[in-house]
Amino acid sequence: MQLGLSASADRSFAVRFAWLTGLRLLVLTIVLVVTTTIHLGGMGAKAYSSRIALLTVAAAYALTGIYAAILRLGRGLSALAYAQMIGDNLAWSAIVYITGGPASGATSLYGLTCLAGAILLGLRGALLALLTGGVMYAALCAALVQGIILPPPDQPIELYATRWSEVAFPLVLNLLAMSVVTLLASYLAERLRETGGRLVVATARAEQAERLAALGRLAAGLAHEIRNPLGSIVASIELLRGADGLGSDDRALWGIIEREATRLNDLVGDMLDLSRPRVPLKEPMDLAMTARDVVTLAGQSGRGADVPVRYEGPSRLGIVADVAQIRQVVWNLVRNAIQASSAGTPVIVTITHGEDGGLLEVADLGVGISAEARERLFDAFFTTRSSGMGIGLAVVKRILDDHGFVIDVESAEGKGATFRVRIPKASLANEPDADVS
Repeated sequence: MQLGLSASADRSFAVRFAWLTGLRLLVLTIVLVVTTTIHLGGMGAKAYSSRIALLTVAAAYALTGIYAAILRLGRGLSALAYAQMIGDNLAWSAIVYITGGPASGATSLYGLTCLAGAILLGLRGALLALLTGGVMYAALCAALVQGIILPPPDQPIELYATRWSEVAFPLVLNLLAMSVVTLLASYLAERLRETGGRLVVATARAEQAERLAALGRLAAGLAHEIRNPLGSIVASIELLRGADGLGSDDRALWGIIEREATRLNDLVGDMLDLSRPRVPLKEPMDLAMTARDVVTLAGQSGRGADVPVRYEGPSRLGIVADVAQIRQVVWNLVRNAIQASSAGTPVIVTITHGEDGGLLEVADLGVGISAEARERLFDAFFTTRSSGMGIGLAVVKRILDDHGFVIDVESAEGKGATFRVRIPKASLANEPDADVS
């Protein structure tokens, strides 16, 4: 974990830190009670070992107050966690010193710091706790052996190992135990973190699905209400087309009404497709012929006059899929590419065939898609344009998922976009015929 945390990570980190700080105080209190009443029970509070125990715990309590104050500020939390681990290991080293040195049972307290480091900071925190605790414990053992530090004067001398032959076994054993605790704690903390992350994602998806279901019901109702008057409008437009006496301005207005009515009809169709998905009726179909038909239709409607649409690929490629749904996929992708393109820039629909299966590509030279937008591009009701509802690509994704096909997009801002639909080999019905363009 880096020293700079995001706002959401800060909140989660602060909660864990607060809980571990409270647990730390509880452990320190228990250690103080056990050390003074059991191990040092026969000594007064003024004894050397008792004073060290009391001073150590008092310093730990004082540092906890400082930690709490910094925690309230919400800044430098990772650095604070590192400082707390080092401070805790110093406290454990003092307790180890007054309770038997290398052979003290209090060496297990180093493992608590390793566990806390794993919970707060993952493997990096656990390794820091292991390194600092191991170095402090080894340094204490070496200082006792070399006579740099003498055993507490109020402790029985026979409790303390002062030769390397006596120190080696507990030193190696305790360092090994600390390493095992570190690895296990890091593994478990990482698994819990991954599980928690997946749970958050699953919860968010469930909430999104619930919202989309409500929006879908609303969209279906609106679509039905819109479609009836829309049909009357389209029929009236067709009747006006053959009327006598229409001037050039009238025909221009007629063309605008027709295009907007077509766009509205497409939107209604997308809303119904999204709100009431159906199971694909798979049968052999010609993907190349469907793509060519869509290209021809796109050139005769909407912006087909100023955005040329071209097909490149085989004259025939058989696949097993739902004819109507795949036609909807190609139409939505082509329509999306046209809307993203400026006048005169082409949209190219390409079909290729390889050992892994078929590939349908729809490429444009439009404004492109940012990296942030690509992450949500296939979400319902997400759009990067000022007009539109962001339904078409969501319908595409749902249909392709139902077929077991994969779609991805390659794009950069200002450099256009290429949507690729990958069709597995198992869904191909025949080898492609010669290419056409």
